[in-house]
Formats: sequence, C-alpha cells, structure tokens
Amino acid sequence: MGAIRGVWRWRHNPLRRATDLVEAWLALVVLLLVLVAAPVIGSIVGAVAQDTLQRSVREQRADRHVVTATVVKKLKGAEIDPDPDSATARDIRSKVLADWTAPDGTAQHGTVMASLNTPHTGDHFRLWTDQSGHIVARPLDSATATTHAVLAGLGAALLTAGLVDSGRRFVLWRMVRRRYARWDRAWERAGPDWGRTGTGS
Repeated sequence: MGAIRGVWRWRHNPLRRATDLVEAWLALVVLLLVLVAAPVIGSIVGAVAQDTLQRSVREQRADRHVVTATVVKKLKGAEIDPDPDSATARDIRSKVLADWTAPDGTAQHGTVMASLNTPHTGDHFRLWTDQSGHIVARPLDSATATTHAVLAGLGAALLTAGLVDSGRRFVLWRMVRRRYARWDRAWERAGPDWGRTGTGS
C-alpha cells in the first residue's frame, strides 16, 4: 500500500522531481513482482521438481528390491550410524558377512551393513539390491520427494524476491549517485558567489 500511496502522492505534487516519480513507480513494480512473480516462479519450480522426483521414486521402486539376507558371521569393526535419510535412522548398523539371493535368482555372498544391534549367525535382515543382487541405497519415498519439491519451490520464490529487491536497490543506488552528482555540480556553480551581498544569489 505504501508503494501505491507513493505513486498517488507524487502525481500532481509541484515539488516532484522526475526521480521521485520513478522511485515510486519502481517500488510499485517491485511490490507486484514480489507478490505475483515470485509465487508463480516458486510454484513452477516446485511442480517441475515434484514431477522429476516422483519419476525418480517410481524408477527406483522398479529397479530396487528388498531381499532377505542371512548373517554368516559378525565382522570386527565399530558399529556406525545409518543414513539419516533412511526410514530406519534409529537403527544401529553392524558389519557382517552375509548370504542372500538376488531377485534374478543368483546366490550372493559378501560384507554388508546389517540393521541389527547384536547380529548372530543365522539372523535374518533386509537388504535393498538391484536386479542382479548388488547392494543399493533404499529408494526415495514419495513423502520425502514431495518435501524436497516444496523446499525447492520455496527457495525459488525467495530467490526471485531477493533478486527483484536487489535490482530495486541497485537502481535506487544509481539514481542517488546521479542526484548527488547533480547537486555537486550545482554547488560548484553557486560556490564562488555563495554568501556575497549584491550577487543576486
């Protein structure tokens, strides 16, 4: 509302300079861009990110499979925290030697991280693998993908608003510098006669 009042106030003001009206219109345009363009750009970026991430979710769910592995033996080594993005973020992962069968039917054997606190020989746990049985990360879930898309849209909207305001500040800075330069030239012209009687200044 302040931008609209600024434009209206300067419309017929006899003290108005050209730059005053430009500043008022600039503030109004920036306000409209922040209120309209930033949300639109944020929505577009969010929608594109949502489509891309949800397609990735579908592809990962198609390519990655859960298999049941059997502990052969626990290996020495410190227990580590799991991937914080996984759904089992509170689990402790232990290094074990395990056997599992790949989705294509081939037998697999190797060192993996098991989501078991105290693994023993014969214990079963779940693994994510590709079709050939190679260990892969848990697929991205739909809710997490949506959260990332929303954050991307919000970030794009805030970035747009920031860029628009930065552009406004740059234009105002240039206008003020030109105004000061004009004042300096005017003072230089008036300087020699300033304060002298009978100069008509």
